[in-house]
Amino acid sequence: MSTAEILGGSAASGPAGADDFEGLLRRRWSCRAYLPDQVPDHVITRMLGMAQRTASWCNTQPWHVHLTKGEATRRLARSLTEHARTRQQVSDLEAPARYRGVYRDRRREAGHALYASLGIEKTDLAAREAQLLKNFEFFGAPHVAIITGDRDQGVYGAIDCGGYVANLLNAGTSLGIATVPQAAIAMHSDHVRTHLRIPEDQLIVCAVAFGYPDTAHPANRFRTTRAELAETVVVIDE
Repeated sequence: MSTAEILGGSAASGPAGADDFEGLLRRRWSCRAYLPDQVPDHVITRMLGMAQRTASWCNTQPWHVHLTKGEATRRLARSLTEHARTRQQVSDLEAPARYRGVYRDRRREAGHALYASLGIEKTDLAAREAQLLKNFEFFGAPHVAIITGDRDQGVYGAIDCGGYVANLLNAGTSLGIATVPQAAIAMHSDHVRTHLRIPEDQLIVCAVAFGYPDTAHPANRFRTTRAELAETVVVIDE
């Protein structure tokens, strides 16, 4: 049977739990405008507890979470925004060298959808810069989780952290919490490390901003697409 035949057919309906999980994955989206309301501590604890079930190499669980709330979030946002406005990027992890082919196309599609939702023209460089800086304000989210990993575990530790981030996003969705994963924060690892006093033996992987969504904000009215399975999966059966 060919890859197209395997991936193109309709899957049989699975257990109810599988259907629920698929629905959860479809509901998750990246929120870029938040209400100021704090998430209750017991909800945050439950979300973090769910993400802690993430699988990892040899069960090392290399992730650490540096969590802010209240004024601590706003203080970090102000400091980081000013730093990003005036300083060069310094990242613990190597940034992508380039985006080529389909990866470039997908990236552009997502960017165009965001700017179109906000009514920002391609030629309006000032508005684009202002929107870019909102990353460092965490889009107004009341909380941000800085995800770090064990430096000695290198790339595989970072991969485990990526699994943790995915589960954290889905856990938030299941609890009615909006989230957005942010690699942009890790592009200024030096400042984040100093501000939050993160030890040198931890690599800053990314941030996850979270809170309750401002559903009326135009930035939250678009959704990104996903590639077809035939574009990403190769089936080898002989």
